Amino acid sequence: MVVRTIDIAHPPLKSDDAEQLLENELRNARLSKERCVLKVIHGYGSQERPGVLKEVVRNWTYRNRAKLLAVIPGEEYHMFDAKTIEMRKACGQMFDPDLGASNPGITLIWIK
Repeated sequence: MVVRTIDIAHPPLKSDDAEQLLENELRNARLSKERCVLKVIHGYGSQERPGVLKEVVRNWTYRNRAKLLAVIPGEEYHMFDAKTIEMRKACGQMFDPDLGASNPGITLIWIK
């Protein structure tokens, strides 16, 4: 199992560039022989632009849901969440400092 971290928040990408990066990562992951989890760091946003990249990522996952096994918002990424348990069981119990941290600045995407 491959867990790939993508940081689109530092420096922040434009929405179109972020979506293109997600498309490329999805294509590469689907061509790979191993299942893949993308951990996307999109940040919380700012006072001027609250959660723009977060919204871009979550909307993109909704549009691509047929190609995904699960989408786990950072706020729900804990050991009491059924999708988290299932993903970690299938992928291995990898160490992750974000597990249980209720981090709204990330989204985990489990690709089919």
